[in-house]
Amino acid sequence: MSKNLKMKSARAAKDMSQKDIADATGVTRQTINAIENGDYNPSINLCIAICKVLGKTLNDLFWEDDVNE
Repeated sequence: MSKNLKMKSARAAKDMSQKDIADATGVTRQTINAIENGDYNPSINLCIAICKVLGKTLNDLFWEDDVNE
């Protein structure tokens, strides 16, 4: 699993910390950190919650383009 730089940049664009996202979605800051680092594969419900907080779609944040390249 690769790092989620899309999520990290969307969070930065909203000037939100990992803790801000965690508090808004009901998980720990460590969970958000693990998702951004590619160490944790979040549930679809958590993905949707993160998208709502960041004002993005699932495709914006979690779809990997051309995975086989």
